[in-house]
Amino acid sequence: MKERIEELRSKLSSYAKAYYSEDNPIISDFEYDQLYSELLNLEEKYPEYFSIDSITQRVGGEVLEYFEKVKHPIALYSLANAYSIEDIEEFDRKVKAQVGEVEYCVELKIDGLAMALHYNQGELEMALTRGDGEIGENVTNNVKTIRTLPLKINELRTLEIRGEVYLSKKQLELINEERALVKQELLINCRNAAAGSIRQLDSRVAASRKLSGFWYQLADANSYGLKKHSEALDWLDELGFVTNQRRRICQNIDEIEEFIKTMEEERKDLPYDIDGIVIKVNDLSAQEELGYTIKVPKWAIAYKFKAEEVRSIIRSIEITIGRTGKVTPTARMDKVFIQGTNVTSAQLHNQDYINSKDIRIGDTVIVSKAGDIIPEVVEVVFAERKEDSEPYKLPTICPKCQSILYRLEGESDYFCFNPDCPARVVESMVHFASRNCLNIEGFGAKSIEDFYQRGWLKKIEDFLYLSHYKEEIIATKGYGEKTYQNMILAIEKAKKQPWEKLLYALGIRHIGEKAALILAFEFKNMDNLQKASKEEIAAIYDMGEVKAESLRYFFADEKNQVLIEELKKAGFSMEVQENSIKKSYFSNKKVVITGTFKNYTRNQAQQLLQSLGANNVASISKETDILIHGELPGSKLEKALMLGVKCISENEFMDLINLENK
Repeated sequence: MKERIEELRSKLSSYAKAYYSEDNPIISDFEYDQLYSELLNLEEKYPEYFSIDSITQRVGGEVLEYFEKVKHPIALYSLANAYSIEDIEEFDRKVKAQVGEVEYCVELKIDGLAMALHYNQGELEMALTRGDGEIGENVTNNVKTIRTLPLKINELRTLEIRGEVYLSKKQLELINEERALVKQELLINCRNAAAGSIRQLDSRVAASRKLSGFWYQLADANSYGLKKHSEALDWLDELGFVTNQRRRICQNIDEIEEFIKTMEEERKDLPYDIDGIVIKVNDLSAQEELGYTIKVPKWAIAYKFKAEEVRSIIRSIEITIGRTGKVTPTARMDKVFIQGTNVTSAQLHNQDYINSKDIRIGDTVIVSKAGDIIPEVVEVVFAERKEDSEPYKLPTICPKCQSILYRLEGESDYFCFNPDCPARVVESMVHFASRNCLNIEGFGAKSIEDFYQRGWLKKIEDFLYLSHYKEEIIATKGYGEKTYQNMILAIEKAKKQPWEKLLYALGIRHIGEKAALILAFEFKNMDNLQKASKEEIAAIYDMGEVKAESLRYFFADEKNQVLIEELKKAGFSMEVQENSIKKSYFSNKKVVITGTFKNYTRNQAQQLLQSLGANNVASISKETDILIHGELPGSKLEKALMLGVKCISENEFMDLINLENK
């Protein structure tokens, strides 16, 4: 019986791969179900032949209360976007300027949900969503229901494999046919359906959706002796993972452009949705040398297909006020369906944008989604404009607080400078609680707006005193005891967030995540930063006059001083933790990393340097203090030697680290 069980498992896995990943069924559904039932019966009768990798182990069944949050061992970066061949040429120019001639591995950009798989001793240990790139959700039970995914592989080393979970077009049709029969709301598109399926707390629901997956990256691939990204994909194929076979190695821009044109024509006939093409430097050592910005890898770019365009009519233009007081106009339009979603509005950015396209209320316009995501007005259909239409001018009075709106010299935007403007106050609290700031779960835009209207949250400090409204919150429909307790717990957890997160959460104009991180590690604590002069701040790498002026203006405001004191008394972290940074040989030095390391990934080396007080920089200049190089260092080492920059090898770096740890 063992032989028959193994034969059935092998056949069913092949049939599932043909059906779900290749859209090429080998046998009928009836025949498949017959074989599946036979295997199920045999496994029940002979439990001694149980295998975790059997296709029968993918039916789901466990129901969770919530998804566990897990930190990614290696951050998952998003990709920079290109919208034209000129953008790709500029990307190619920058790559070659840094590492010389390269070839590219060009792949389809699957429109699904990014996922990271972790294998240990040959078995799938955990599957994490991308989340914010640093922290994802543990959705292992649901990912295990993907019938083409190997739960066990013939490789005992620890592996992290990244890819995209998706729902096929055919499967979406079948699901919607069933939902229509029972009068359930239809699923809008494949991507949303895949994301919703993966986030089902009951894995049986995920199993019923029959998800698929393409796997496109082996994390830290060069540590496994591989030289090229394409070799890593071939190895994943050998291990049993489904990679997309429509990939191509391109030697130049002409070949990339030809592939893009081919796929733009063929995308509608594919059994799955794609929204572009991903272009990656194929050589792994070149990838290492190119490295990353704070948000994206410098060795890859995503070309986004030209967006679908539809016609609509602008019925009104409304303005909103952000946390910094910035005024943003938004067009309200007749509902149109674009690329899987209903669209009723499009951001118009500012008065200059409106003037450049001569957008007016009542105009018929062409609408698309920029990058397949954000609705935008492409152009006005002037032939259909009414004779009595008038140019649109932004109001001069804030609709929320009736303050005068001002446009600063050299700026494109108008601002409401009233710090007590209700719109600014609410947006500042939304930002404070957002995922990229203090991640105070349970406080989204709607709940914060509701709490503001009820008088429970009037300013950021009021998060600290919500216990004063315990009875009112519990008694309010939609909240209750459990929600209240979760909110209070989330606020307590926020106090433990790193100082740089709090600094970003304060919403200081021009101070984004990267600037907050640099300032936190440079000044070590809030007191030092508050005392720093404009000149001291401006002199720091990547700061400058504008950011320095904004910081001094913020700290000079008495209300902000009170806010900081309140947060400090409440126990929010306002200094770099002792175990996260220390004085060292690398303190306050500008350090560049290049080449391939044996003991660290580039990410790990950068994090280690950061913990030692170094400023990681991307390129060599006369301002650079140290270049740390591994194998195949490339042109950066030559330039560093020419400029007289101190150069140390990985082994010398390791020796210094060992001395620091004694």
